[in-house]
Amino acid sequence: MSVDDVRAAAALLRGVASVTPVEESRALTAIAGTPVLLKCENLQRAGSFKLRGAYVRMARLSAAERARGVVAASAGNHAQGVALAARLLGVDAVVYMPVDAALPKIAATREYGAQVRLHGSSVDEALVAAVAEANRTGAVLIHPFDHPDVVAGQGTLGLEVLEQVPEVRTVVVPVGGGGLAAGVVTAVGALRPDVRVIGVQAAGAAAYPRSLAAGEPLPAAGMITMADGIAVGTPGLVPFTVLQDAGTEVRTVTEDELSRALLLVAERAKLLVEPSGAAAVAAIMADPGAFDGPVVAVLSGGNIDPLVLLRVVRHGLASAGRYLQLRLRVDDTPGSLAGLLAQLAASGGNVMHVSHLRTGVDLPLNQVEVDVQLETKGPEHCEQVVRELRASGYGVAGG
Repeated sequence: MSVDDVRAAAALLRGVASVTPVEESRALTAIAGTPVLLKCENLQRAGSFKLRGAYVRMARLSAAERARGVVAASAGNHAQGVALAARLLGVDAVVYMPVDAALPKIAATREYGAQVRLHGSSVDEALVAAVAEANRTGAVLIHPFDHPDVVAGQGTLGLEVLEQVPEVRTVVVPVGGGGLAAGVVTAVGALRPDVRVIGVQAAGAAAYPRSLAAGEPLPAAGMITMADGIAVGTPGLVPFTVLQDAGTEVRTVTEDELSRALLLVAERAKLLVEPSGAAAVAAIMADPGAFDGPVVAVLSGGNIDPLVLLRVVRHGLASAGRYLQLRLRVDDTPGSLAGLLAQLAASGGNVMHVSHLRTGVDLPLNQVEVDVQLETKGPEHCEQVVRELRASGYGVAGG
């Protein structure tokens, strides 16, 4: 595959996929000490970069293939990309999704016109069902990442980055199966070999680092991450070969780093992204001195379940030291709880939730156990709150 394939894909996508904006992030620039810009693919049609590859793959099907329909497997982003591409091209689509896929992603896929079937607990298990469906019915499998047309379509994002930020030195890209990173490497490597492309995976679902070290695609050691958009068990052979031949570095980020990055993008850039879409930002925040600037961080998708967003934001606040959970024991007498709350108010903490337990195996008869959740101003404020509580005689567990 070559940059000419990516250019041909760009011609197919003209008027179909949006040329998503690039915005400089002052907050990340301050953290990294070099200009950092965000490629806002979360604003793409269907909410992620996936439309690019899905449309290119399907646009190149013959009339006979289109008549048989297509089938795909996805946790959500590829599902929506395939469903929208199928609607634009007048093709029937069946999409297999894990049974615990986010409800908004399932609903959006159906609204684009695809038939959704829930199967398995992961994208890999859903993909097995999709392959079986293709073999049984003759429908064409639209793989989420392991096909040259899909990789070429995703690579059009790399062409846009070079046009929008001609002075770019580093492009940081979230990695699941590897289609997006391989496409960007193909485009950027051919036109600007001086630009470094770095991939980022969630540490809880990181197949690429060990696969690249072994020289062959290997399954991830685990699959536990909030970043379902990049939770892929095994690299695709097509993108793996591209990334291996280019010597591409793939880093990993933790769940705490993902949640902090999502929170920063929301608060400072005023952009909504899903955890996988924040992976590039998380890598920059985790090791800011490692990236030559200007740096472009790809926000790969914005399709996040509101319930997941609530949990991730709370996790991000806690990880950033702005959310404090405490367990204390107070005397079981009138006014004790009011006194505790008054103390917390005086400390400047904003009480978000309070619960108390009056009976317990190890709880004295004359005491009540109180769980308190506080919004704070940062790590130093957390330490101050705990210090003042202990100075006032409260036994504090947690914090």
